Amino acid sequence: MCTGRVDLAFILRAFSNGNDGVFIGGCWLGECHYITEGNYDALSLMHLCRKLLEHIGVNPARLRLEWISASEGIRFAEVMNDFSKELKKLGPLGSEEGMDENQLKTKLEAATRLIPYLKLVEREKLRVRFKTEAEYDRFFSSDRVNRLFQTLIVDKLAVSRIMLLLQQSPRSTAEISEMLGLKPSQTAKHLNLSSRQGLVRYDEDLKRYAHA
Repeated sequence: MCTGRVDLAFILRAFSNGNDGVFIGGCWLGECHYITEGNYDALSLMHLCRKLLEHIGVNPARLRLEWISASEGIRFAEVMNDFSKELKKLGPLGSEEGMDENQLKTKLEAATRLIPYLKLVEREKLRVRFKTEAEYDRFFSSDRVNRLFQTLIVDKLAVSRIMLLLQQSPRSTAEISEMLGLKPSQTAKHLNLSSRQGLVRYDEDLKRYAHA
């Protein structure tokens, strides 16, 4: 399967199922077996997913992409052994990150719900085509991309996590802020916007916000 077929949903599902790491192996850049050159798309996807994982508190080193041709069996074995050793050092998913199973599950589910939106952002704002990995590294670590990520993705992710909490039970602004580690002003902003969009409602009797 071409690495261009790898989907963000595959990666997040693997972590949601408790896997400690995800490995993607593809053809060397410039040596694609198809006209799509999907390995370049996979490289962009890896960078975006690593930023997403880092934001929700998962060590981005748990996601690894390597270029290995079909004739490089020895290299494949070496890379897999190295990745396995790295994952053993990191420990079980969530342990090194200081998250319990429920926290991890909630954060990954919130990210998973955003996949259609994340794909849109990637296609419209982050899709580039360079010749070298170094150029991709510079682009995705640039101030421009960091600003776009903060502006277009971080707030959406916070709202997604709030919706998950409110589906469980009505909660106050203070409760949501404490559970998500957000400033009350940030939580209030997200709740006000979500209320105008008809996603949440304020229950006057409970003095809590509830899922609409």
